Amino acid sequence: MLNAPSFVDLVARVDRRLAPSLAQDWPGLPVVSASGLEMKCADGRTILDFTSGIATTNTGHCHPKVVAAAQHQTADMIHSAVGITYHESLLRLCEALPRVLPTGLDMFFFGNSGAEAVEGAVKLARYVTGRPIVIAFTGGFHGRTYMAASITTAKSKYRLHYEPFVGSVYFAPYADPFHGGWGDDAEGCANAALAGLRELLDRVVPPSQVACLIVEPVQGEGGYVVPPKEFLSGLRTIADEIGALLILDEVQTGFGRTGEMFAAQAFDVHPDVMAIGKAIASGFPLAATVAGEDLMKRWLAGAHGTTFGGNPVACAAALATLEVIEEEGLVANARAQGARLLAGLREIKARHPSVADVRGIGLMAALEFTVPGRPKEPDAAMAQRVLDACLRRGLLLYVAGAHSQVVRMMPPLVLTTAHVDRGLSILEEAVTEAEAR
Repeated sequence: MLNAPSFVDLVARVDRRLAPSLAQDWPGLPVVSASGLEMKCADGRTILDFTSGIATTNTGHCHPKVVAAAQHQTADMIHSAVGITYHESLLRLCEALPRVLPTGLDMFFFGNSGAEAVEGAVKLARYVTGRPIVIAFTGGFHGRTYMAASITTAKSKYRLHYEPFVGSVYFAPYADPFHGGWGDDAEGCANAALAGLRELLDRVVPPSQVACLIVEPVQGEGGYVVPPKEFLSGLRTIADEIGALLILDEVQTGFGRTGEMFAAQAFDVHPDVMAIGKAIASGFPLAATVAGEDLMKRWLAGAHGTTFGGNPVACAAALATLEVIEEEGLVANARAQGARLLAGLREIKARHPSVADVRGIGLMAALEFTVPGRPKEPDAAMAQRVLDACLRRGLLLYVAGAHSQVVRMMPPLVLTTAHVDRGLSILEEAVTEAEAR
């Protein structure tokens, strides 16, 4: 096209074309290509990506097997609504997923995003139980659509100007060892949070009206908070006691991120329903509400629907993603490299007073920054200085936490020891620089 603007010119016009709610984020890199853990920018920089498109490109950017599967499917058929037609990649994916999911979770409603999967999970729970009440947990993030936002409390800004939210939603405390002051007392932390849930059921919410408990097994946007196992097993017990469904939102924790295929397996808890997405198709839009046949067959035709859910190209990419995860041993790699990463982060914490906490599981890792000498006072400015200093050195990380005081790492599961060590070296340099300012 004659006189077409360059990519750099287009980036300069972003504020004129894209809504601030979409475009105004950090750092706005002008990326022209990506492969594995590296992104190449229009200004010539090469960036080591420890964000994976927010825990999505678990197989790395543009894995050749995923690319080939999508290209092949695109040549055959790009789209047709499920039910009007069936396509082979969808049906093969339905056969493949139960082999990696918790036992008995073997029927699917496919959508396009994690928020859609969450919406579907809550609608399923209300539909099959005939009960209205949803219990979520403080600090959780479940998406931006109305039901998903109604059960999200990671940051108050996500709720600003959107009242009234969907009704019959209540919140119970999440087991947060660091912010609750429990330290290594896992049992005490879990028991305190579970006691808060039981008090909610005693004083506010009739148990007979609760359709579901929905929880992130590890909180993502809320700050990479890893609860004690006893908390999740306690939720399973309480859900059974009151006849409610237990929904795990595994949109961010799924597909090897925690060092197991799903956090349900890492924490040894069996949900009734799961919401999965993000890494399912290595970046192609796909997600799913997952449950057993006994529940799903009670969610009758026409009770829910989608145009693009289960798209042929996305399903083909998902099949290739599962093959890559298995063939390349990415779950085991996430455990091994995650252990190395966490060990390195703990060493950084020991040398830097601004780092108040290090936590994580598998390749979900985070540092929380607080004001030195005031370990509960969040220091968002310090976290941002660290992010900026890392980026100048070629490492991309991202924030989390209620005050954006947490720096989180969610690299592709294909990373190597060399990647981990390079990332840790850059991070320590950045923390040193940021503390000196």
